[in-house]
Amino acid sequence: MRYKLGIIGAGKIGEAILAGSLAKGLLAPSDVILSVRTEQHRQNLEEKYHAATVLHNREVAKQSEIILISVKPRTIFEVLQEIADIIPDESVVVSTAAGVTLESMQTRLARKIALIRAMPNLGVSVCEGMTALAPARFTEEDKVEKVKQLFESVGRAIVLDEQYMDAVTGLSGSGPAYVYLIIEALADGGVKMGLPREVSIELAAQTVLGAAKTVLVTGEHPAKLKDQVTTPAGSTIDGLMELEDGGLRVTLIKAVVKATERAHQLLHK
Repeated sequence: MRYKLGIIGAGKIGEAILAGSLAKGLLAPSDVILSVRTEQHRQNLEEKYHAATVLHNREVAKQSEIILISVKPRTIFEVLQEIADIIPDESVVVSTAAGVTLESMQTRLARKIALIRAMPNLGVSVCEGMTALAPARFTEEDKVEKVKQLFESVGRAIVLDEQYMDAVTGLSGSGPAYVYLIIEALADGGVKMGLPREVSIELAAQTVLGAAKTVLVTGEHPAKLKDQVTTPAGSTIDGLMELEDGGLRVTLIKAVVKATERAHQLLHK
């Protein structure tokens, strides 16, 4: 049996990609094989998705065109060494382990195998993720395109040079946490002004979703869209003045810079 996709480590990211690719019709259950660590998890996933689910990573590696390794960074090298000798020459290995370089993975594989480093974010769990893909230089374009399509089934995906991956981690990888904080703060503001908590959260979350979608759909610069909301002598300009006075803009920039620097430090430990 030859599977189009093999997933090693069906945690939050791995399962999200499985669910999204099946829901969008990109893959059928018969196209996928998964490996997990426990029998209970194996049974649960097999019953839920009707895809072949096993307990052995090597079984996945030897039968898959795309081998998606979605494990913790501390585990990735152990997995690569375990499967290196059995990966088919025509397969492509994709890693979602944050901070783990292509060079370090290639060293563990000890073979010239098509390799892609991926940085998805939590949005993949609701098919609104943002993923950056950094392929090794010798990875064929058709394989890169197949992997890109896989991640596009759970959101958006772009292909970048690996030198940008720390910045991707600091922006879109960590970014959902920044936005959750903003949503929480907006909701707190609504509560302060008398709105019920659940109403405030819904208003804040949908407002952020709508604003983000407007940027993506229109392609307009955020500053131009901001100006469309800001009428002369209206309420919005007063709110914007408070945000500028509080340093929101520079604080968010600093957050991306700090997270990027931390990602780089973790890589070079």
